[in-house]
Amino acid sequence: MIITVEEDKCVAGGQCVVAAPEVFDQREDDGVVILLQEKPSAAEFDRVRTAATICPAAAIRLAESLHP
Repeated sequence: MIITVEEDKCVAGGQCVVAAPEVFDQREDDGVVILLQEKPSAAEFDRVRTAATICPAAAIRLAESLHP
């Protein structure tokens, strides 16, 4: 899995941080998403998918690899 975020779409809702705090954070000044891990471990996949699904701005993109 490879994650990308569109910072310009982010509305600083923080749902991604709640869902996957090991992968996402927020900037202190404006709350915009910070991607901590572009390629998270398999243990984080479900939380990252949840974060992408609940993002109010649809600012998180996931690319699922067919190969481990």
